[in-house]
Amino acid sequence: MEHLTTTCVISGGGPAGLMAGFLLARAGVEVVVLEKHKDFLRDFRGDTIHPSTIQVMDELGLADAFLALPHNKVPKLSMMFGETPIPMVDFARLKTQFPFIAMMPQWDFLDFIAERARNFPTFKLLVETEATSLIEEGGRIVGVMANGPEETLEIRSDLVIAADGRDSGLRDQSGLEVQDIGAPMDVLWFNLPKPVDAPAEPLGYMLPGKILILIDRGDYWQAGYVVPKGMAVELKSGSFDGFRAQLGREIPHLTQPLNQLGGWDDLKLLNVQVNRLDTWWRKGLLCIGDAAHAMSPVGGVGINLAIQDAVATANMLAAPLRNGTLTTEDLAALQARRERPARLTQNMQVFVQKRIITAALAARGKVSPPLPLYLFKWFPFLRAIPARFIGLGVLPEHVDQ
Repeated sequence: MEHLTTTCVISGGGPAGLMAGFLLARAGVEVVVLEKHKDFLRDFRGDTIHPSTIQVMDELGLADAFLALPHNKVPKLSMMFGETPIPMVDFARLKTQFPFIAMMPQWDFLDFIAERARNFPTFKLLVETEATSLIEEGGRIVGVMANGPEETLEIRSDLVIAADGRDSGLRDQSGLEVQDIGAPMDVLWFNLPKPVDAPAEPLGYMLPGKILILIDRGDYWQAGYVVPKGMAVELKSGSFDGFRAQLGREIPHLTQPLNQLGGWDDLKLLNVQVNRLDTWWRKGLLCIGDAAHAMSPVGGVGINLAIQDAVATANMLAAPLRNGTLTTEDLAALQARRERPARLTQNMQVFVQKRIITAALAARGKVSPPLPLYLFKWFPFLRAIPARFIGLGVLPEHVDQ
């Protein structure tokens, strides 16, 4: 067994964990980040980089280098309800230097952050290393046990940050109570080849009993097929050719790309969860990102919230961690700041789920836009409202200089 001591150990090398590790190390805090995989190359992760995140990169002096990575700019979003297009989001109406979503593979984003973080002597990233249990002494969390590629590690720290996602093992072990808010759908993700001369697609199609999301990834679409909660297994028990043919009849110009799919194995299930912790912390432990508040895919804002949590964590906890004065009051203050944005965002997602998604999934005849959505078509200035929600969030965080 190897024994390590650090100021902060972070479980999870996703957007929340890696960004928190980078910013804490930048502020002079000794940090160890644990990532259970050997690299970040995993498909069908959230690949939306929002204006607020690009602003954070700019505050770090990294925006130019970051935007030099391959990406697609998405300045507007629209939806098709049956045969009726509804323009819904216009990021150009935001007061921001970066009025677009950057579509970039998440592994490129994480590699970029990890490369910059390694420039700080107080940062260490351990790959193929998974935190397996919390170390507790006298009612306080004092570190984690982890499985590395060659041996078991005992890592002692002043603070453990659980940033290991919606299925967080450390959160489950902590005894913290999770409030399940629920979601009416699951999503089957797959890639569709994109013809060279393909026209610009709307973000998604509301069809009778189904929803198809299309995210432009340059030479292909990342597609999300939304189904009622728990129905994916039943769908996959049927004919794949029948599924593909029916979807092609409803969106004819996608017939040829759909024919390139080989079978059900090409579709990966996302079990959609919406939940949050009542309390994000214990003595010596803090949960952030999806470990604290799992988001619906509505708006693609989960990454945005996770990164904002990370920025706030570094802003508020770096000094007490450096000074050895961290208290539970510091952790409670962090939750007090970030809980309201998470709650309001989830409330908006639940509203969309109930009023739009559930209705579309239950529809059996012609699909039409809900009457209030016509306002976005008639009054373009209203498109700034969802643009603010999606692009900047409820409480954008800024890096302390």
